Amino acid sequence: MTFTRPDHISDRDTLPRMPAWVTSARAETLEDVAFLSGAALSQLHLVLGYKEVPQPLLRDRLVLRAAEACVAFSGRPERVGELRDAVYLLRPGDLPGPAGETYLAWQREAERPVSIKVLDRALPTIEPGQIATWLDAGKGAPVTRAVMVLEAVLREAPREDLAALILADAALALAIGWDHLVPMLAPGLKRADLRKQGGDLRLACHRALISSVIEAVRQAADLARRAAQLKAVAPKLRAKGAGDAVEMFLTRDAVAPSALPLPDRAARRLCDRLVDLGAVRELTGRDTFRLYGV
Repeated sequence: MTFTRPDHISDRDTLPRMPAWVTSARAETLEDVAFLSGAALSQLHLVLGYKEVPQPLLRDRLVLRAAEACVAFSGRPERVGELRDAVYLLRPGDLPGPAGETYLAWQREAERPVSIKVLDRALPTIEPGQIATWLDAGKGAPVTRAVMVLEAVLREAPREDLAALILADAALALAIGWDHLVPMLAPGLKRADLRKQGGDLRLACHRALISSVIEAVRQAADLARRAAQLKAVAPKLRAKGAGDAVEMFLTRDAVAPSALPLPDRAARRLCDRLVDLGAVRELTGRDTFRLYGV
């Protein structure tokens, strides 16, 4: 089943809110939970069609949540702050470490349209033919297809939690008709859920999707407001390269001043100026090695 996305949505429109009967429901049966997850995904699909939402930035924020969940599944202690440091403070020749590699795998998959080639880039230890075989294991409606892929990978490769979750979300995106992977399953699942099968796994995935979609829609609305604020103050920025810097903030969860297309001192001044204008936030709370984001 593929949903049809609106070809054009007016700037005057506001982002739709998730209905209260989805956010407050306490469904128990598989049938009821499946209905709610379908309703939530339909709402997210509408939100992903709004041009006010900075889609690459939203995906990168959701990628960070998915990576944090996968790192926790593996028993490692790194959380959001450490994951940002592991990736955004990398220097040429540095290794990101296991947690950073997990984050980078999600980023590599989500930053480009879903394809076997992109999945192979994100999961280089798995043969492309195997990736295609696992994706083909999914049949039926979008969530059913994603669950079947997740179950197939975990059955044949029980230690490949990361690959299973990336491929399941890829299957979901392809089934719905999204160009890019939008991480939904990993942030909402618990570690114990990955050892479930059949109806129990389907129920866990539907519940995970409800919670993840509710959070994604909330984040989309928040990022739309923040992106509008950043665009509003952009004309006040006189530094050469400020326009390119603004575009970077609209596509990345975090930006180090050293990554901006400006001299080091000018980049730091620009970041401080954007913080003063309320357009970006400093994300680390540190005096040095700072990271900034919308």
